[in-house]
Amino acid sequence: MLDCAIIGGGPAGLTAGLYATRGGLKNVTMFEMGMPGGQITQSSEIENYPGFYEHGKTGMDFMDTWQEQCFAFGLKHEMKKIERVAKIGEHFKVTFENGESVEAMTVIVCTGSTPKRTGIKGESELWGKGVSTCATCDGFFYKGKSVAVLGGGDTALEEAHYLSNICVEVNLIHRRDEFRASPSTVDRVKRTENINIITDTIIEEIEGDAMGVTGLKLKNKKTGKASNLEVPGIFIFAGHDVNNAVLKDENDEFICKMNEWGQVVVDLSMKTSISGLFAAGDMRIEAPKQVVVAAGDGATAALQVISYIQEQA
Repeated sequence: MLDCAIIGGGPAGLTAGLYATRGGLKNVTMFEMGMPGGQITQSSEIENYPGFYEHGKTGMDFMDTWQEQCFAFGLKHEMKKIERVAKIGEHFKVTFENGESVEAMTVIVCTGSTPKRTGIKGESELWGKGVSTCATCDGFFYKGKSVAVLGGGDTALEEAHYLSNICVEVNLIHRRDEFRASPSTVDRVKRTENINIITDTIIEEIEGDAMGVTGLKLKNKKTGKASNLEVPGIFIFAGHDVNNAVLKDENDEFICKMNEWGQVVVDLSMKTSISGLFAAGDMRIEAPKQVVVAAGDGATAALQVISYIQEQA
């Protein structure tokens, strides 16, 4: 039986593995289908992680040393896809895609979330090359420049306001004439002088070259008028798909408490509503979706796992 099964190999999962093994647990396995690292490995440059400031270093460079450090203390890695997690008595049953299973005293789920893509022409080709889903991560690259933001919810407007403090101009593009964001957020954005609000408009194509995004082809839905917008970057906020399938039972019901968006409800200790089950990183409620926070979540969850196991002894 495992002391702890960690599902997911991003910053939260790796850090959980590091703290759990370094904290004395002998039988800890991280289940991750591919090479560990998570979404951050797709980033072209990392500038906002404390202690890691080396111009030109990519997300892949950033995560290389994490793997070596985490595995050095005994964390095991198995490339197996997890089908589901179930609490059976005092322990957990972790079932693999092939039907096999393993028992664990505790489970930390760190499967993250995936930014939704819009399907706009050029989006996939320029993803990570001027197309971003994180203003906090990438906004600084556009300091003093004009950018575009696509979306009409709270996240889009909040990120547009964040970018307005960095960029000379923020073009907020929304397909409708009204926003879904809270009235106070909408009012704040409308009062921000360097946010240019473009409503009733869709993006037909994201244009770019080998260097990245160069501009957008726009179309007004009401008038049909086409226009071009020259920007070196666009931030897309179409929501996230939470990777929560492993927390569903055979009846497609969640085994622990979730919110309306499918995010795991946890307390400050990363505890879920199920004793011995923890969730960390981007899949939890109110996650800022930052590497430094995900790492902190993983450490917190692992420390709680150690305490939980000690209490069961």
